[in-house]
Amino acid sequence: MGDDGHMARTVVIVDDHPNFRASARAMLELEGFDVVGEAADGSSGVELVERLEPELVLLDVSLPDLSGFEVARRLGPSSADVVLVSSRDAPDYGSQAEQSGARGFIAKDKLSGRSLAELLGGER
Repeated sequence: MGDDGHMARTVVIVDDHPNFRASARAMLELEGFDVVGEAADGSSGVELVERLEPELVLLDVSLPDLSGFEVARRLGPSSADVVLVSSRDAPDYGSQAEQSGARGFIAKDKLSGRSLAELLGGER
């Protein structure tokens, strides 16, 4: 349960950098999210999301096998909200984030429980 009485939101993190996955997991869990899985590439990420059915997917734009944009398209109308992350800023990607079907984009250095909640409309 989160501080507001709602159940913690389940999350899968898809990123090829183990250090980012570890720090994102720690930060999200401190913020009341329940990280249920991690993947290091796009193909594994798609499989993991389909198997675990999380409510939220934190998805790196740059993966070794598929772009995060392609992974977001493959996940399509799943029940998960997809949030793209990158060490680059959103304008660097033009309209690709919007066209991928992702719920939004957050630069990695701006990632927090609060930034996710704001992006998702205060839901948690």
